[in-house]
Amino acid sequence: MNKILTFEELDRLAEKLADFSSENTVIALIGDLGTGKTTFSQKFAKALGVKEQIKSPTFNYVLEYLSGRLPLYHFDVYRLGEAEEIYEIGYEDYLNSDGVLLIEWANIIESELPKRYIEIKINYHTENTREVELQYIGDEMKDKEMLEYVGFSH
Repeated sequence: MNKILTFEELDRLAEKLADFSSENTVIALIGDLGTGKTTFSQKFAKALGVKEQIKSPTFNYVLEYLSGRLPLYHFDVYRLGEAEEIYEIGYEDYLNSDGVLLIEWANIIESELPKRYIEIKINYHTENTREVELQYIGDEMKDKEMLEYVGFSH
């Protein structure tokens, strides 16, 4: 489902999704440079109870934050050459770690994403708004539940 959101509404979406997330939730963040993926990640982490300052993990591929309600594994796969390279940083272990995986530039590793995950596409709309597409991939019931929970349903 698509919606045009202000930055304030995007922040609220991040907070609601953090609340909705449970063990082994994978969130695929997709969007061009400057659309707000890292800001979304920061709001999400704060709502999850992460105490540390969230920064973009561009040079590490993944940063771990263990101070929140659930462990948060923040990935940035922008610099990967091929999707399969994700396994070289222990991706499989993170998938089964009972935490939340938040993956920026997830379209780069789309072939390696699990069967069920939350996909958030953030596209530039205007200077003050973004077009956001939100979907729970691989589970129609969970999709309906999530969209209702975050106030995204019709």
